[in-house]
Amino acid sequence: MAGASLGQTIGPVVVLMGAAVIAVPLFRRLGLGSVLGYFGAGILVGPSVLGLFTDARSILHISELGVVMFLFVIGLELRPHKLWAMRGQIFGLGLAQVFSAIGALALTGYFAFGLSGPAAFVAGAGFVLSSTAVIMMALQDRGEMASAEGQKSVAILLFEDLMIVPLLAVVAFLSPVSQGQSGWSGVLLAVAALAVLLGVARWGLDPFFALLARSRTREVLTAGALLVVLCAALLMEFAGLSMAMGAFLAGVMLSSSSYRHQIESDIEPFRGLLMGLFFLAVGMSLDLSIVAAEWRLLLSMLFWFMVAKGIVVHVVARLFGASNHQALHRTSMFLQGGEFAFVLYAAALSVGVLDERENALFATVVILSMALSPLLTAMADRFLRVEKSMDGVEHARDLKGRVLVIGFGRFGQIASQLLLSSGVKLAVIDKDPDRIRDAERFGFKVFFGEGTRLDTLRHSGAAEADAIMVCIDEPKAANHIVELARQEFPQARLLVRSYDRGHAITLIRAGVDYQVRETVESAYLMGAEGLRTLGFSEAAVEEAASDIRQRDAERLSEQIHGDELSGRDHLHLPVVPQPLGRPAA
Repeated sequence: MAGASLGQTIGPVVVLMGAAVIAVPLFRRLGLGSVLGYFGAGILVGPSVLGLFTDARSILHISELGVVMFLFVIGLELRPHKLWAMRGQIFGLGLAQVFSAIGALALTGYFAFGLSGPAAFVAGAGFVLSSTAVIMMALQDRGEMASAEGQKSVAILLFEDLMIVPLLAVVAFLSPVSQGQSGWSGVLLAVAALAVLLGVARWGLDPFFALLARSRTREVLTAGALLVVLCAALLMEFAGLSMAMGAFLAGVMLSSSSYRHQIESDIEPFRGLLMGLFFLAVGMSLDLSIVAAEWRLLLSMLFWFMVAKGIVVHVVARLFGASNHQALHRTSMFLQGGEFAFVLYAAALSVGVLDERENALFATVVILSMALSPLLTAMADRFLRVEKSMDGVEHARDLKGRVLVIGFGRFGQIASQLLLSSGVKLAVIDKDPDRIRDAERFGFKVFFGEGTRLDTLRHSGAAEADAIMVCIDEPKAANHIVELARQEFPQARLLVRSYDRGHAITLIRAGVDYQVRETVESAYLMGAEGLRTLGFSEAAVEEAASDIRQRDAERLSEQIHGDELSGRDHLHLPVVPQPLGRPAA
């Protein structure tokens, strides 16, 4: 019985992990993003297709912990003074977008689809609450989290998360059986819970983690971090607020703690797994029978809700000073509903504001919008991509030089100095117009050219050059240049910047004349300076450096003819402390 019980427990986990492992890489390879991959896997194993899971709501409820931990990690990155500096955006830009969008969506539901007033309001309010998980992942993928535009999006999301509190109170007031008093008591309970959370976070968390740190056991710190997140989430849920907001506030209060980085690294694996489970569960929740029965209404509702919200987001963005390009980018990210819509719709269903059909329709519209969001964002990125200005930039043509330098970033700039100091004539190309213009300001002449193109290499003088120095930081592109140069310009010696040890092995096997890992020399210098700092003599430092260089060269040679684990005996490994005596029996 125990074995059967264990199998029944592990089986669903294996199915979920297997579906994700297959679908996510496939969707990423197709350029559709990991979120859509999770959705697709969820739909496949859910009740509507294969039927391997029939209780998607229970899985969705558990997987909301992924959103909770995601917001906790985001909170760790936002220190209180930073949040205070964002107050204008949160309660200005965020308030304007949310309230305007609720009005537009409620009117759309009321006039376009004949919903009752309360149902139209709830449908619109739920769709306004954009998916924090989807948008934050898009910002991270674009590298825009710390940018001014990224911070505005974060401010809007924070205000939307805060809005779940008054929206749930409004739903209680709209209930046919509500007497109103419960709404005010709920608000008072929420305020009290917030005060408790902020007090504990302000005066209790640092001493708590200091106590755990004395155990010198990482597992205890991890358990403590998880305990803080879950307790904050449960407190907020008990007060009628969102669990995610509690976790976010706990993260903000811990952002100034000396344990912040340790806590973040401990939470990260759990956050990633549960976020994936959340998107899988959302995909499972999509009822394809409703889609089949009312697909015209669903598509119409999805289209007009997205149009109404998109118009509001774009107009508000322009009113608050965004360029048309920035406004369109923001609109593409905020077109969907989010995970908190399910919370709002479930609350409205439980108090009689929505019936079963309306709840299913609205939830399906939100799920479809979340599924479309990665596609819309990818399309926006493609069509709104701004081509860099070529003003003042000359294309490579009929260049002459003993050495062709490809790439004039921080590596190429330093490498070229040694050649220029000896009077060597260089032909230098780069594919970044901004970098070329910056080089011009300092007196360097750099030409525009994509080194992976054979015609560009010919125009850059590769056929007459004695050497080609590949100084770019893209391993795939560097490998392609090496392949072209070996075939078309065999007279030129190839000197290539390698990204890491694996790339260095690839380049050596490809037959380059010289390669150097981009960080290896600076790392040698740092280690040598560490010995000097500790009082070692200069002779000892030079001896250690020589030994390490020789060991590294021998290990690299063995890896070239073997695999990545070859030559391990050349590494210096840390000494593991041993007990002074025999352990007690």
